[in-house]
Amino acid sequence: MSIFNHTRLTNSTFKLDSERMRQGWYSDKYFVNIAQTLQVLAQEDYRFDGQSPTLIQQGIDLTTIATGDIEVEMQVFTRRLPRALVAGVDKALSMLRHCTGYTAPDGNFVETWEHLQVEAVQDGAMVHYNGNPMQVQPVLRIRGRYRDFALLETPILGALTRASRTATNVYDTLEAARGKAILFFPARFDAHEVQAADGYAYDIAVRRFNHDYQQEVGSFVSTDAQGDWWGGFGGGTIAHSAIACFLGDTVEAMLAFSAVRPPEIPRIALVDFDNDSVATSSAVLKAMFAHYRTALEAGQEAEARKYKMFGVRLDTSGNMRDVSILPLGDKKLDNGVNPRLCWLIRQALDKAWQSWDLPQAWHDKAAEYCRQVQIVVSGGFGPQKIKWFEELNVPVDIYGVGSSLMSNDSISGTNTDFTADVVRVKIDGAWLNMAKIGRCANDNPDLESVDLRDL
Repeated sequence: MSIFNHTRLTNSTFKLDSERMRQGWYSDKYFVNIAQTLQVLAQEDYRFDGQSPTLIQQGIDLTTIATGDIEVEMQVFTRRLPRALVAGVDKALSMLRHCTGYTAPDGNFVETWEHLQVEAVQDGAMVHYNGNPMQVQPVLRIRGRYRDFALLETPILGALTRASRTATNVYDTLEAARGKAILFFPARFDAHEVQAADGYAYDIAVRRFNHDYQQEVGSFVSTDAQGDWWGGFGGGTIAHSAIACFLGDTVEAMLAFSAVRPPEIPRIALVDFDNDSVATSSAVLKAMFAHYRTALEAGQEAEARKYKMFGVRLDTSGNMRDVSILPLGDKKLDNGVNPRLCWLIRQALDKAWQSWDLPQAWHDKAAEYCRQVQIVVSGGFGPQKIKWFEELNVPVDIYGVGSSLMSNDSISGTNTDFTADVVRVKIDGAWLNMAKIGRCANDNPDLESVDLRDL
């Protein structure tokens, strides 16, 4: 699975569309063309009939080289500056295990994966790049007959690119948040088929962050599919649509939700439906505590747990100003979820109990109930905005982050695209350099030999 348990995921997890992958369905057409060309040349016993100045200088007889069966060394790497958190390796290895080979003239697929020599890093490895394409850290090294795995370059690069981009973006966001939890909310921004892979990459990033910073941040995904590969489950409470079903009454929606849903689901109230987050937060808190107190006084501890408030979530749209915010200075800073709104919410939560009609014996309990309510923010949050909030010590406990975790924008420096280069060829039993100008074979101490039989 990763550097954290040294156990790789297998195709029982990925369930690859092996039949069509073997046919080149998922491959850029030029890889299909070269694989089929080399196969025909092998069948015709073709011998190299061109020029290679590099090999001639080494005194090699080029006329003996069977190009159709040429064996190559391919290295796969990313050039994300200054680093990339790698994920998707296990899926790439599964492709090599189940789709390496060729289609025989009779139409049957002949597997040849056992002839490959493969080295790979573990998911969760960190690779660095200084801007020089001659100095890269490969995450995957494949040696074998090129025509047998040429079709896999496209899907392998795609698996690594997407997963590593997501993992790196999550890791950077966790650093910006200084170890506060990041709720993984990008499911609505892409096709549902990618949720399992994306959720896995997110969990890899959380694990790596905890490993590097000795933290215990939890992984919180929004769908069950996002937790499929690592054993997680989706979490969440109510949406704006749920409040609409209760005719815009956020209090009633939260009380109904709390009454029927299992108590282990955190009670987080979405408080921006009426664009008055302070008043809504206070009203929900008061109603929930009233039910909490009634249940405890009746000796019904299990019932009381249903009304234990975990938090409030602020999700004010970026083109709106919450009514509790008085215009001050730059109006743009007043819009959406902003620091001033969060401070107002924290103050309102902490002091809410003071306006409740409570006997003296309940004052301390009520104060503690209010202080423990956490503030969750969402809507337009990414590393830059989170870093700004943290620098200001805004009282936010959890960040909900969506589309920015999927971004791949060269302007902001988040390109995590992977590249595969053939850097050596095998001639007469020796591996000889054969990279295009500007590239060369590189090493990575984190590469380790992979036994494809286990996958």
